[in-house]
Amino acid sequence: MNEKKQGGFKLSYLIVFLVVVLLLCLLFIDFGNNGQKIEWTQAYEYVENAVDPDASPDDPKASYIYFQNGTGYIIVVGSKYAENQVPNYSDYYFNYDASIKERFDDLFTNNEALRDAVGVGYAPAGVNFWDILIPILYICFAIFVIWMIYKMIAGTNKSALSFGKTKVKSYSMSKVKFDDIAGMEEEKAELQEIVEFLKNPKKFTDLGARIPKGVLLVGQPGTGKTLLARAVAGESKVPFISISGSDFVEMFVGVGASRVRDLFDQAKKNKPCIVFIDEIDAVGRQRGAGLGGGNDEREQTLNQLLVEMDGFEPNEGIIVLAATNRSDVLDPALMRPGRFDRQIYVHIPDVKGREGILRIHARNKPIDESVDFSVLARITSGFTGADIENMLNESAILAARAGRPKIIMEDITEGINKVIMGPQKKSHVITKKERKLTAYHEAGHAILAKSLKNCDDVQEVSIIPRGSAGGYTMSRPETDDLMMTIGKANDTIAMSMGGRIAEEIIFKDITSGASSDIQHATKIAHAMVYEWGMSKKIGFLALSSNSQVFIGRDYQTKNDFSEKLAGIADDEIMSILNTNYKRAKDILTDKIEILHEMAKLLMERETIYKEEVDMIMAGKKTEEIVKIMDAKEKAQKEKEAKIKAEKARLDKLRAYENKIKEGEKLVKMGVLSEDELKVIKQEYENFKKELDKDINSKTEEQPKVEEVKEEKVEVVEEGETTKKSDEKEVVVEPETEKKEEKKQDIDKKEKSTKKKTDKKED
Repeated sequence: MNEKKQGGFKLSYLIVFLVVVLLLCLLFIDFGNNGQKIEWTQAYEYVENAVDPDASPDDPKASYIYFQNGTGYIIVVGSKYAENQVPNYSDYYFNYDASIKERFDDLFTNNEALRDAVGVGYAPAGVNFWDILIPILYICFAIFVIWMIYKMIAGTNKSALSFGKTKVKSYSMSKVKFDDIAGMEEEKAELQEIVEFLKNPKKFTDLGARIPKGVLLVGQPGTGKTLLARAVAGESKVPFISISGSDFVEMFVGVGASRVRDLFDQAKKNKPCIVFIDEIDAVGRQRGAGLGGGNDEREQTLNQLLVEMDGFEPNEGIIVLAATNRSDVLDPALMRPGRFDRQIYVHIPDVKGREGILRIHARNKPIDESVDFSVLARITSGFTGADIENMLNESAILAARAGRPKIIMEDITEGINKVIMGPQKKSHVITKKERKLTAYHEAGHAILAKSLKNCDDVQEVSIIPRGSAGGYTMSRPETDDLMMTIGKANDTIAMSMGGRIAEEIIFKDITSGASSDIQHATKIAHAMVYEWGMSKKIGFLALSSNSQVFIGRDYQTKNDFSEKLAGIADDEIMSILNTNYKRAKDILTDKIEILHEMAKLLMERETIYKEEVDMIMAGKKTEEIVKIMDAKEKAQKEKEAKIKAEKARLDKLRAYENKIKEGEKLVKMGVLSEDELKVIKQEYENFKKELDKDINSKTEEQPKVEEVKEEKVEVVEEGETTKKSDEKEVVVEPETEKKEEKKQDIDKKEKSTKKKTDKKED
């Protein structure tokens, strides 16, 4: 549309370059030396001195004079210049007119001795090139300087004369589609009506319907508000004009309103189009809400925006989309029907939405087959689309750092932890005592999470420091619970106390490491009493409000309950915390052996996952679990090595193919001979045969392995000894042809018996 191309070769740069080159050339060109300027009478005297016997020896005597376009050049006797160097070089020069020229001509005509003593030269008829070029160059240079000064003053980006213009981001057509967005089915359905109107407005206008003039996207940062706006533009295939709310605000009074007018003027020229204003709360806050008076400049900008959206002049074909995460501070006039008719709340994606977002962002990444997106969707509870994209990017970086060909589950879980808490601090020096204390602390959390029925399942336990935490226990929620039950609230509080209780039971001492756990438990207990009505004594009563304070409107806050009720609430909070502390301590005391075993495994491997936690809870020993973990790691390394080897072979095959293509070009050019190209082709064929042999051998080996497994299963089911199973493993040479013949015979017999039974039934 109207979008200017960035970069490219501009004509102004060429002009600047040529002018600079010409000026440099003029500096280095030698235009000669014409000597001293004199009057024509002096020149006349120098000519006469050449034959005057009374002339003084010190007086200049002309030996050659040259006339050219009103200028005369004189070389005197004894000069260092020769006649052939005139007019570029001379001792003296003077200006003359026609009458003076006649005098010189008469002098030479009437004096034969003078003609013999002084040579005379005349310029040929025509025009001197430099006499014309140099004035033109000076004029061009002056015009260029004036033009550059004008560009500096009236530039489009940093000009003081263009501060009233809108800083529009782009007029480009968006390439984002609704298929590129997951987890927002309801939001996409709401916006689909706008797309249909932009594509086929007659469908709506025939029924007397009016499309919403403005749509406000409300949601937390990173939920995809801007992406939805771009998808609307991409689906409807109309220009997409993007601008930020802060771009309207400037230091000059009246600039904001001027930019709003300019924005809608440009939108009218490109309609139908979509105008997207990001972070509209920067310019659309409530009027008259400031302490000590409102901001007149901001209010003028808002007033102009209100007029442009729904004023006296209609803006048909222009749909305004806006995004904000603070809709509560917007001016009511902006939110009324006719301006922002529709508000779409973009929520944080649920489990299904997160799984879809994960699959979309994983499309261009090599993900290992062992990665379970459904598990990742449960782990990433509370993640927005931006968080998920960042997490997968961190996972890819971690896999590349480890030299893996594919991203495995451990890379993604580490990416999740890195986004939430920061990178691991493996180089951090930790004493043996601190390490042991952290192991028991995290084991206490994990055991209580597994023991309490309302707690989320454990996904990962680690004693490696990360961020401000010495260790962590990550849970895996099965669903996104929109409501908190009293049972889950109490179990969550008890689980938070597991670390402190484990320290108390094992070390008979407590540390400051449970500070964040105490804050978390206290916050939940406070919400149970003050907000959720889960207190027995207080009951169904809210003691606090969830609304955020807007300083421009809420000057002060006060409690709406008595001090006596506040004391009862504090007693209830203490009762909830003490009851859950006792309950959690009883559970850990009963499972002291499991606590020791899990702490031992954590000190051995530093990080364990759900499978290892389940095995510990089932009663398995550390040594057995470590062997299983080592076997898994070995199998994973072997798998990665095979993938790398396969990739290296394919890369080598492509390199041979490219080499052959380049060789064919070089043969045509005569650089390479046909025999040399044949050698390259033969190497390619040999390598390809070896690759085919390896692939065929792998496919032949696969059925043998499956048959061995089947026979082993049969041996176990029949209850035979292990020796017999070993014999089966040794004597495994499946005769495929005989087996197929036997199967065919069995099938024939079955068909014949079926025919007989069918006849009998008939």
